[in-house]
Amino acid sequence: MEEFKRKPINIPVVPAEQQAYGACSEAEPFALMVLGDSMEPEFLDREIIVIEPEGLARDGSYVIAFHNEEYTFRQLVKRDAGWALHALNPAYPDHPIANLDCIKGVVILKKQPGRRKSAKYYIDQEKH
Repeated sequence: MEEFKRKPINIPVVPAEQQAYGACSEAEPFALMVLGDSMEPEFLDREIIVIEPEGLARDGSYVIAFHNEEYTFRQLVKRDAGWALHALNPAYPDHPIANLDCIKGVVILKKQPGRRKSAKYYIDQEKH
């Protein structure tokens, strides 16, 4: 039996500031690749995350935020003093935020590249 070979798909990787967010509907989910170790151990370098731009951001949600003139991936946490963007890796500092206006989307799924069945959802599947 002849082996089926898949043709590789070329997906460009660009920094977030070059991303054309306006090219898609603002309500349309999109995928990003995790770069770096700031969200380890839950999110590893080069994992794929799917973002829901209109997702409900609440205490404990993993979010994409526009903070200090750049996009960042962090966990949203509620503290006595207010909200903060929290890195899971203790080597990175938390960033207090005044309100939730900087939140641009909520992580709903993560996958490891090349592993079709390895997915973890961050939303209640019964509601969707």
